[in-house]
Amino acid sequence: MLFIFLKVLITSIIIVVVSEIVKINDRVGGLIAALPFTTFLILFWMNFENATTEKISNHMTYTLIYLIATVPMFLIFPICLKNFGFWVAIFFSILVTLVSTLIIHQMSKNFDIKLF
Repeated sequence: MLFIFLKVLITSIIIVVVSEIVKINDRVGGLIAALPFTTFLILFWMNFENATTEKISNHMTYTLIYLIATVPMFLIFPICLKNFGFWVAIFFSILVTLVSTLIIHQMSKNFDIKLF
């Protein structure tokens, strides 16, 4: 239980630090947020918990596949935000991400990759 608390604490601190940097400098905050901190944290925790090489490798493969599904969200959010406001932008971003994920899921079947 202590280990889970430590994971939450360290991960939360990193997220808070990045969100505070964004307040000071949009460009630097965007760069830091775009870096795969979450992925590295997960890899670190998986390795620390003695996950197999195959498990870690699979995680990275699926992360890449799902990353592709999130790219349209990054394109549509700023456009919707400027034209319709924050909540509409969030709604359409979630919707586009869901649709993109379903498309990626269907496409992955052609390569014998089972996503969900």
